[in-house]
Amino acid sequence: MADNDLRNHLIEEYFHMGFDYKEIIDCLFLNNEIRLSLRQLKRILAEKNLGRRRFSSLDEIADAIEEELKGSGSIVGYRAMWQRLVVDHKLSVSKEFVRNAFENNGPEGVQRRSMHRLQRRQYHAKGPNFLWHLDGYDKLKPYGFCIHGCIDGYSRQIMWLEVGRTNNHPGVVASYFIDCVQNVGGTACVIRGDMGTENVRIAAIQRYLRHEAGDSWSGEKSFLYGRSVANQRIEAWWGQLRRGASDWWITHFKDLRDRGLYCDANAVHVECLLFCYMALIREELQRVARLWNLHRIRPSTRNNSSPHGRPCLLYHHPEMTGAEECKHDVDIDELDVVRDMCCDDLPMDSSPEFIALAELIMTEEGLRMPETANEARNLYLTLVNEIDKLM
Repeated sequence: MADNDLRNHLIEEYFHMGFDYKEIIDCLFLNNEIRLSLRQLKRILAEKNLGRRRFSSLDEIADAIEEELKGSGSIVGYRAMWQRLVVDHKLSVSKEFVRNAFENNGPEGVQRRSMHRLQRRQYHAKGPNFLWHLDGYDKLKPYGFCIHGCIDGYSRQIMWLEVGRTNNHPGVVASYFIDCVQNVGGTACVIRGDMGTENVRIAAIQRYLRHEAGDSWSGEKSFLYGRSVANQRIEAWWGQLRRGASDWWITHFKDLRDRGLYCDANAVHVECLLFCYMALIREELQRVARLWNLHRIRPSTRNNSSPHGRPCLLYHHPEMTGAEECKHDVDIDELDVVRDMCCDDLPMDSSPEFIALAELIMTEEGLRMPETANEARNLYLTLVNEIDKLM
């Protein structure tokens, strides 16, 4: 790809991430060593017919909003909806337009999305990778979907957000941690988790990786145990996940249960639900994390030491806010050793035998793996019905 083609491609990518002019120019320089003036950027955007004021057609916007309202988009606020339209649907629409659309949808819709917020303690971290907060999220666990996540305390960047059949097996959550450390190229100075047994291997790994660091947070101090409710950053973010996605899925699964279509004591129901929905839930979580990392955190009126901006920029470019990078580099050989000793292979979502049976039924019924919640529901009901016939 020619230099100008690469530059223009990057500009388009940053534009569709929702970045403003200054953020695009900064990212081009910091990430790609490309210098560009504001005048040049505006000219290139104009040539590509990209502009925040060149709005998409009303039909395109309406279709996208309608699609979002069929899923977890029905419970998000107008700012989150605007971000979904810009980042995922690549539409050009103003926040004001989306806000008006929400208000015109009726006061009950606005009230449903307006949640009371707890007054939280002041929080301060030196910079990205100084303190990571990790925890499990159990709101979807009654239906078999066990979520585990980690957030960087300074930037609020989501480090991982995973779902599987368990979130309290020490070897499984340790695998999430090691995958993240390998991807980042290091670990945090300090990690905070609750007293659950699922964290014993992460604590051991973290303390091993930091045992010769020589700073005031090395060794034993590099993993802090505490009550889950006091793990401030991740507990606050679970509220974001609930409002932005999980509440909708909880309602969806409760409806199946209340209609007598799902029973967690029925092994067939459990396996069919996991087979039909796990990939969708995983994709939803990846989307939620991606959009969160790209969104703009507004200045806090209660905590002046908490930085505002986009988590992805606060995390990758601390120099933009005068913060320091606190990552502790790790030796790749050490990482391989602890992976072999402490991590387990992630369990499959379904057994090979069940997958083979489900795929056979899908072939006979002319069905495919679902891409929407409604498709997943239809596949679930079909599998349950056909398997019941075989028993």
